Amino acid sequence: MSREMIDNTEIENVLTKLEEIDDEVLAVELLKEFNDSTRELGRLLLNQDDSLNHEEWKTICDNAKNRVDTILKKINSL
Repeated sequence: MSREMIDNTEIENVLTKLEEIDDEVLAVELLKEFNDSTRELGRLLLNQDDSLNHEEWKTICDNAKNRVDTILKKINSL
């Protein structure tokens, strides 16, 4: 699995999709979840923790990427 960040086009698509949702509370919740998950993945990718061996770091990054993918699927399914 790739551990790379999502690109700007995908971010723009997410924001557009969220702006179109009639339920503002849901849109805010999804945006928060999206921001939290991408922030965590970015932190992991940019600030590799030297106390973790490569396999531990990779597993944590993969889990964070799965979280991003899950929220993206949730948003795109609306």
